[in-house]
Amino acid sequence: MGVQPQSRIIEDNPIGDGLNAFRASFKSICEGASVPCTLDALEQLSQEDLQNLVIDLLLALQGLRISRLLRSSGSGKNLLSDLSRLNAAAVNLDDFDLHRIKPLLRLTLADKPDDALIWDLVYDAVTESTPPPRQVASSIQQTPWLRNTSSFANSSEHRKYVDDVLKEELGSMYVGVRHFHNAYLGGVAGLDAASQAFFKQCVEGSDPLFEDGWKGWPRDANQDDVLSWFADFSDKLATFAGSHGSIPTHRHRRRPLAQPNKPIQGSTGERKLDVGFVKDTSAGKDSRCHWSQILVPGELKSNPSADKASMAWLDLGRYAREVLAAQNDRRFVLGFTICGSLMRVWAFDRLGGIASEQFDINKDGRQFVSTILGFLWMNEEQLGFDPTIMTANGERFIEVDRNGSTERIIIDEVMQRAPCIAGRATTCWKAHPEGRPEMLLVIKDSWQYPERDEEGELLREATDKGVVNVARYYHHETVQIDGADDDIRNNVRRGLDITQAANYRPERPIRRNNVVSGTLREGRGSTSASRKRSSSQAGAPLPSSKRSCSVSSTRVTSSLPNRVHRRVILRDYGMPIYKASSRSALLAAFERCIEGHESLHRAGFLHRDISVNNLMINEDDDNPSWPSFLIDLDLAIRESREAASGAKGKTGTRAFMAIGALLGEQHSFMHDLESFFWVLFWICIHYDGQGKVTGPTEFESWNYESDNKLVRSKVGTIGDESIFLKIAEESFSTHYQLLIPCVNRLRRKVFPNGERWKTDDLDLYFKMKLVLQAARETEESRLH
Repeated sequence: MGVQPQSRIIEDNPIGDGLNAFRASFKSICEGASVPCTLDALEQLSQEDLQNLVIDLLLALQGLRISRLLRSSGSGKNLLSDLSRLNAAAVNLDDFDLHRIKPLLRLTLADKPDDALIWDLVYDAVTESTPPPRQVASSIQQTPWLRNTSSFANSSEHRKYVDDVLKEELGSMYVGVRHFHNAYLGGVAGLDAASQAFFKQCVEGSDPLFEDGWKGWPRDANQDDVLSWFADFSDKLATFAGSHGSIPTHRHRRRPLAQPNKPIQGSTGERKLDVGFVKDTSAGKDSRCHWSQILVPGELKSNPSADKASMAWLDLGRYAREVLAAQNDRRFVLGFTICGSLMRVWAFDRLGGIASEQFDINKDGRQFVSTILGFLWMNEEQLGFDPTIMTANGERFIEVDRNGSTERIIIDEVMQRAPCIAGRATTCWKAHPEGRPEMLLVIKDSWQYPERDEEGELLREATDKGVVNVARYYHHETVQIDGADDDIRNNVRRGLDITQAANYRPERPIRRNNVVSGTLREGRGSTSASRKRSSSQAGAPLPSSKRSCSVSSTRVTSSLPNRVHRRVILRDYGMPIYKASSRSALLAAFERCIEGHESLHRAGFLHRDISVNNLMINEDDDNPSWPSFLIDLDLAIRESREAASGAKGKTGTRAFMAIGALLGEQHSFMHDLESFFWVLFWICIHYDGQGKVTGPTEFESWNYESDNKLVRSKVGTIGDESIFLKIAEESFSTHYQLLIPCVNRLRRKVFPNGERWKTDDLDLYFKMKLVLQAARETEESRLH
């Protein structure tokens, strides 16, 4: 860059006002994100806002005539060609680290920056600073990733950490969705007539309850006073509802509840609820309620301006997450916000949150009556419960069509329920065929992107190929409700069009190559696979400095995201591997699970989500399941696949992801083998024998940290043997201190010379199993 011709070109072609449009875009983005328009905003803006800002800068630089005069940093025609290539990477987020361009962003936004320094940083940005992509065993194109709250491992779920991830998970929350009330409340039998009858009582007589607003409504909308008024009004309406006409019995079993200062039981972290409706008719002011009893959560704010993403909407989302987590047969949750006297009705499902048009309860009293009465009168399916999970004779069950006949599967107990709103939201139940209690089964429900390969098909194929130590196939189906596939867009949301939402904005077109690409995220899909949302969009995703998102080439996908309710039944049942009865049993289980992964890999599948809950152990001699095995092929793929699935989400559970996966490398079997190491490392720290949790540790932050920070944490952990041993000695639980030599030997195999592996090594399977086998034999010798 320092040669004279380049210097002269820069001197003769000053940037001047050429970046004014970019600076105006920065101001607009900051205002849209409600952050001060200073350089510090670059650390507060969301990943998407940063992406839009980078694209605007690169387009502005390309528009300067000087970019056609300056030479290329490589073999291109000129710097313009380099900028075009960089812009394409920024648009697609393909192998592109937005943070690497932050110095250039800062300089171009500073007062009177030096042109020569700007172009120096431009060259830094466009110059390839990494070696060519390493060769991998498969030709898989990477699928992208966004965090969600189901991925926490051994987390205390402090609100300050959870909220950042929940913001990412929910993404855009669309409000003012037309026809919302009719879609969710229109099917409640007798609601219109009853609402009209009650409201008529309210406006009649010498002392009407409603006259230019509700009687007793606190004019300053003080939260405590509003709570008191709401509880009193809801009680009156509930009394009316209970005495009105031929009311089905389910309508008598719920009541309003207002306990803003009393924690609701059943949360990992302490959570309180302003107001809501519960299924316990005896619930009163002093009753202790559990999240499993909450039917409709509500959030009250005294200020009408709190009706926005960063306040009332997020608070209600936090409650909806708790309700969904506590009720394992819930498909979606309805809720409401009242800010001042402005009310919205909300629906939270596996794509996120949407809301009705805003209305003033003191101006549209009948609408308010209809809404509250609807909450009291809705049947369980209308409230979001799964009608395919039935109850008879005190037993819960499902029915499936298998081998030409209907088979009843009895649900014994819930094993796992992912605590999230948007996402796959996996639920597992222990079960057995009716009349055969000795035959252990596992029912697994999840909400999948329709673009993904069906897990049931992968499991059936793996079982047919004789794969060992992987859960075996029994049945799979797409759940049917009202004679249709149970999905979000058409079934749960009744075909509501979010593009008609008040805060929906058409997304910014982006330039594409010969493949279809887009912002595709596992936790929450973008509203378009081929367009980028405008950074100024109202109600855009809440800012989070920890946002992580990337984009890949995909098969053609629908313009709006969707999730389909899928059910898989497995014939292997076990416990999570961390519940092993001894160190020896744990090591043996790891050996077999690695053997299972190798068998799966040889059959042509890549697992891609090795985590503490996906490795199982079976120490029951009467249980015919594998002694230990892998589960969860949700994110697995056939290794021969040439294109990414088009589904949203990078693969892996955050705390256990390989360093290379965090850096965006194409996923190979080597990344999974590294994840086995991180799972064993995690167990030795967080459990103290037979699954007893030691409590929160400093490693809890791995659930929340940015990709780059987590990479630095992991590299710092494994890079130097003396440091690793010190960390292990200080962090491993008493029970697992004796495994430090074993885990260190594994570290040497997985990270040769204390560095990330550079090439694929099929022998690593054997090397890891040999280390585990030797440690197991040492453990067993201690017992004799």
